[in-house]
Amino acid sequence: MRSIDLNADLGEGCSHDAELIALVSSVNIACGGHAGDESTMHAAIEASLASDVAIGAHPGYEDHEHFGRRALHLAPDKIADLVSRQIERLMKIAARSDAIIHHVKPHGALYQQANQDPEMATAVVNGVARIHPRCKFYVPASGELAAAGKAAELLIRNEGFADRRYQEDGQLQPRNEDGSVIHDIGVAVAQSLEIALHHRVMTASHSFIPLHAQTLCIHGDGANAVALLQAVRSALLKHEFTILAR
Repeated sequence: MRSIDLNADLGEGCSHDAELIALVSSVNIACGGHAGDESTMHAAIEASLASDVAIGAHPGYEDHEHFGRRALHLAPDKIADLVSRQIERLMKIAARSDAIIHHVKPHGALYQQANQDPEMATAVVNGVARIHPRCKFYVPASGELAAAGKAAELLIRNEGFADRRYQEDGQLQPRNEDGSVIHDIGVAVAQSLEIALHHRVMTASHSFIPLHAQTLCIHGDGANAVALLQAVRSALLKHEFTILAR
């Protein structure tokens, strides 16, 4: 039986978290950097436990104003510190509910920048390994984060996106470019199936590149996020995938 993980971000101030959590197998909980506070983290953890989904930490730049999606240029030690601080914050809250942090996934600009910069990637990995060296590490299927994570012996889970366009080099198309975010549900479903069934994805220039992913992300802050996630999940189930976090 083939399986794939579906993940979505939680605790970022969206009104449909409860609907999202019913459709995924893992969640990435904002840890107070780009969004979230102790109250939202606790609520997200309790909801995750009730729905039996895997709980992940979602550290990002400490920049609420720009939702952690603005590129910043911090020293490596500062990056490692903010990552470890945010993971530790979520772990302490999770411990009150006897919950375990299954994985870590960097957020937004931190995710994007670190995947293209080996020094930043190492800093992120150092921040993760310092606090939770046995967690799963959700990262792009190609790039510097996976390389740094493997070097540190983190448990890598390659991630693909249902609702983002890819460039020829395997990086996500920058959000400030037209068409970088996929809103059309049919297109998102088709992309998800290409990744899950054929281990490839069509780029913005309409050519296919390899993409081997164990987890698929749907961004929870989109206006049609729930409908898109429902459609992707339904399509995967029709193709006899088990939706499961490993």
